[in-house]
Amino acid sequence: MRRKIVRGAAALAGLLLVLAIWRGEPQSPDSVTEAFQIADVSSERLTTLGSVVGYAGQGDSHAWLGIPFAAPPTGELRWRPPQRPEPWTDTRDALAYGAPCVQLASPFGGVSDRDPGTLVGDEDCLFLNIWTPRFDPADVPHGDDLMPVMVWIHGGGNTTGYAGSFYEGSLLAVRHGLVVVSVNYRLGPMGWLAHPALLEGGEPGDPASGNFGTLDLIAALAWLRENVEFFGGDPGNVTIFGESAGGKNIISLMTSPLAHDLFHRAIVQSGSTASVSLESAVNYTDEEPPGVVFSAKELVLRLLIRDGSASDRDSARFFAEGLASPEIASFLRSKSAEEIVSGYLEEPEAKRIDPPRVIRDGVVLPRTGALDLFARRGSFNSVPIILGSNRDESKLFLSQDPAYVSMRMGVLARMRDEDRYQLVSRLHSDLWKVRGVDEPAAALTRSQGTRVFGYRFDWDEEPERFGTDLGILIGAAHGLEIPFVFGHFRFGDEDTAELVFSEADEPGRRFISDAMMSYWAQFAYAGTPGRGRDGLLPDWLSWGTEGGRFLVFDTPADGGIRLSSETLSSERLIARLAGDSELAQPEKCQLFRDLFEGSADWNELAYRGLGAGGCRSESLSAGGSE
Repeated sequence: MRRKIVRGAAALAGLLLVLAIWRGEPQSPDSVTEAFQIADVSSERLTTLGSVVGYAGQGDSHAWLGIPFAAPPTGELRWRPPQRPEPWTDTRDALAYGAPCVQLASPFGGVSDRDPGTLVGDEDCLFLNIWTPRFDPADVPHGDDLMPVMVWIHGGGNTTGYAGSFYEGSLLAVRHGLVVVSVNYRLGPMGWLAHPALLEGGEPGDPASGNFGTLDLIAALAWLRENVEFFGGDPGNVTIFGESAGGKNIISLMTSPLAHDLFHRAIVQSGSTASVSLESAVNYTDEEPPGVVFSAKELVLRLLIRDGSASDRDSARFFAEGLASPEIASFLRSKSAEEIVSGYLEEPEAKRIDPPRVIRDGVVLPRTGALDLFARRGSFNSVPIILGSNRDESKLFLSQDPAYVSMRMGVLARMRDEDRYQLVSRLHSDLWKVRGVDEPAAALTRSQGTRVFGYRFDWDEEPERFGTDLGILIGAAHGLEIPFVFGHFRFGDEDTAELVFSEADEPGRRFISDAMMSYWAQFAYAGTPGRGRDGLLPDWLSWGTEGGRFLVFDTPADGGIRLSSETLSSERLIARLAGDSELAQPEKCQLFRDLFEGSADWNELAYRGLGAGGCRSESLSAGGSE
C-alpha cells in the first residue's frame, strides 16, 4: 500500500505538469509503439510513394503510423524547406510512431521519462499517422462517400511535443466516420532559424524562409492532398485542429499564402496569434531594430565562443562578419543538434529554450500580424473557424509556482492562499481568452461574418487526492480538454489517469467528451458545429450572433452546455485589477507587469494610474513582437 501511495504522489507531481498543452507523450519513443503491432493485410493502401500496411486498431479502426511525408531534413537538408521523400518498392510497414523531432526532454513535452534538459529525438522526424474506420480495400470510401479529414497539430511551445499515442485518433475516427491524422514538425531552432546565410543556395523555387516548422506542416498538408483519398479521406474537406502552440501554428497557416487551399476549416484550442518580426529573429541585440537575445546572429556568436573560435562576444562578432554566407551556413550545419540546442541555454543547467519561432518574414508568413490581417477580407486564408480556451488555463503553471503553492514531501502542492490563487489564476486565464479567442474572433467576425465560433472549457470535477483538491488546484487547466476531444481519458500511464479522473466523475466527463467529439465532427462535415452530428445538442451559435457569443462546456451539475456572452478585453481586466479591494498596491503593480509587460497590450498610462496610488515605470519595456 505504501508503495502505491508513493507512486501516486509522484504521479500527482507529474500530473501537475502533463496537463499542459506541451503535454504530448509521457514516455520515450521506444516505449510508445503500442507494443508489437501485427500488420493487417486488409489495411494495405497504395500511395504516390508506394504501398503501406497498417494494423487493426482500437474500436474497429485501421491505423497507419510513422508514414514519411518528407525526406529526412538532415545533412545538407537541415534548415531547408522539406523535400519530397524517396519512393519505396516493397510494402512499407506503418506499425510504429516515428521518432520525435529534436527537443529537450521535459515533463511538459513529447518525451518525459528522461531527465529534464536531456536532448532527445531525431532530426529524421517528419512522419504522420492516420486513423480511419476499418475497411477492406474494396470498401474504402470514394467519390461522394469520402470522409472529412481532421489533421491534429500538437502543442509544446514549438520547442517540445510529439505526435504520439496521447493523440491517438481511432475513437474519433470510428465514432464519426472521419480520417484523423497527426503530424510531427521540426521544433525549436531546427524548426525556426532565419539566419540570412541559411536562406541562400536552396533548390529553385524553394521559399527563402526560416519558418521550417511551418513549412513542414504545409508539406504534410500537401502530402495529404495527394494521398488521403487512398485512405477514404476527402482532400477537399480538411480540418486542421490543434492546441496551444498547435493552435498558434494553425493561426500562422491561416495567414500563409503557401497554405492556400490546403485546408478548409480550423479549430484552435487555447492558441494565440503571437509571432515575431524578422528583425527580432535575425538581428544582433545592438542593431537597429534590435534582435532578441537568442536571435539567429546571436546564436552564431554563442557557438563561435563555445567552440573556441572567439573569446568573447566582440571578437566573435568581428570573426562572424568576416565570413561569407556559405561559410556561416557550413559552420552551422557542421554543428550537432546538441551543440545547436545548447546555444540557446541561458546557463548549462537550464532545462528549456526560448528561440524565436513563427517569424513574420514576408515569405511564408506576411510581415503583418495575424490580428490585423484577420480584420481585412481577402488578406488571409478565410475558412470557418472555432476558437476556444479553458477557464483555468493558468492553473497548470501557477500550481508549480512557489509564490502560490507550497510543497509537501517535495511533490504535493498546497495553495498558500486559495482566494489569492483563484484571483491570480482568473486574471491570467481570462487574458489568455482575450488573446486567443475574443480578439481574433472579433476581428474574424468583421471579415468573414457568421463562420466564427467560440467556446470555453469549464470541467473542473477532479477528485481530492492526498489532501489536495485537484478541482481547485488544477480545475479546467491548460491542455485538460485534449482527452475529451479524442474520447479517451489516458495520460500515458494508469496511475496518472486514476489520479486526475475518478469513477464518480465519469458520467460528467463522458457527457462533455461525447458532445465535444460530436460538435468537432459536425464542424468537420459542415463547417458549422450546429447541434452536433446527431442534431440533439444545444445549437452552437456563431460568435457575432445576438445573445450567444460562445459555448461553455460543463457538466449538467455545473450548468451544462450553454451559450454565454461574457466577452472580455484587456481594458476590462485592467479595470478589474485596479478595482480589487483585496490586493495591496504593490501586488497590483506586479500583476499588471506579469500580465502585460513586453507585450503589444502594454499601456503605460494605465500602469501609472493603476488603483489608488499608481505604479512606477522604471525598468519596463513597452510594446512587444506579438
